[in-house]
This record gives sequence, structure tokens and C-alpha cells, in this order.
Amino acid sequence: MRVLVIEDDRKVASFIQSGLEQEGCAVDLLADGAHAAEQAHAIDYDAVVLDLMLPGRSGFQILREIRSRKGSLPVLILTAKDSVDERVTGLDAGADDYMTKPFALAELSARLRALQRRGGPKENVLRLADLQIDTLARAVRRADKAVDLKPKEYALLEYLMRHAGRPLPKSIIIEHVWDIHFDSVSNVVEVHINSLRNKVDRGFAIPLIHTIRGVGYMLSDVPP
Repeated sequence: MRVLVIEDDRKVASFIQSGLEQEGCAVDLLADGAHAAEQAHAIDYDAVVLDLMLPGRSGFQILREIRSRKGSLPVLILTAKDSVDERVTGLDAGADDYMTKPFALAELSARLRALQRRGGPKENVLRLADLQIDTLARAVRRADKAVDLKPKEYALLEYLMRHAGRPLPKSIIIEHVWDIHFDSVSNVVEVHINSLRNKVDRGFAIPLIHTIRGVGYMLSDVPP
């Protein structure tokens, strides 16, 4: 999951970023709303966490601009304002969810996952051949054997699984599994693909992770 966090409090922003990245998310931070709507429009985010009290522009203005361009992009408002009127205004302006500070990171993460499920595929279990991913438990099994993955490995495999049968360029993988500040010349994608192959494909007659020369990578039970 790739998340845009628009929050001017550096401690809060870093807290969110660190917590979500530990779960395998890619997180981009913005400290003000000057170009927030433009960035949300230009990049294919899975969700936005939006503070209401921002320097220069209000979160409500940004929310309305995001809605005018990307009506289905999940937006979760995170603010210190906890009055009923504020919550109603935020939801009426187009927010999908609303949390007040202080907050528990576990709850924020769970709400983001719920928003993603709401807008994406309804099934919680993804399957390809004998490979199975339980997206709620973040658990992976192949041939009914548990596969132990690190957070980024899981995020990469889930992204490949959600686009099974479709060749994915390295640049697209980087955008969705890592963040916009990631060095695109790094070999980290190749390193994680090799790690996934060792954990998912090794010992099985049919490999599922394929390199598509000149393009990138693909998850498929049929050789390219």
C-alpha cells in the first residue's frame, strides 16, 4: 500500500511514517498543502492521511480538490479537532474516515487497510495456483506450507499477486512498494525478487515469479 501523509507536525508525521513502513507500506510526507492535491492526482496512491490544520491552506480545501480530481481515492482525516460539527463537515466534504489525535497507530493502520479493501477487490484471500495470501492476517502459504516474509517482501508479493498475469515494470513496482524518494538505480527490487524466489518458488516444480526481459517482473502460473 502506498500512502500520502499530509501533516505539518514533524513528530506525528515521522511516527506515522515509521509505523506504516514497518508494515511494508510506502509512505510519502508533505508538511503543507501547497501542492498536496497536485501530488495526490499525479501519483497512484492507495490512501491519503490528511491533517485539517495546515499552514497556508486548510485540509478541507485540499480534500475538496482531491475529490474533484480523484473521486475514489480513500482519504482519512487525522486532526485534533474532535467536535461533532467538525467530523460532520469532514465527512460531508468527502472524507472516507475520521480520526482524532491522540491516536493509536495500530488503529490508523487497520482503518487504512479497511479503506483499501472497501475500494478494491472484495476478497480477503488472494490465490494463484497453490499460492495463497490472506490479506487480513498478512499470511502467505504455498501448497499449504507457511511462508515467512519480511514486511517489504510481503508488500512486493501482494502487489505482484494483485496484478497476476501482468508484466510490471521496475519503476511501477518502486512507486507502489517503495516511495518517491527511492533511488531508482538501486538493485533493491532485484534483491527482494531473489529473496521471494527463494521463499516462494524454491522446491516447487512450477515457478510463479518470472522476469520479463526489457519490462520487469510478473507473477503467473504460466511461463511467459
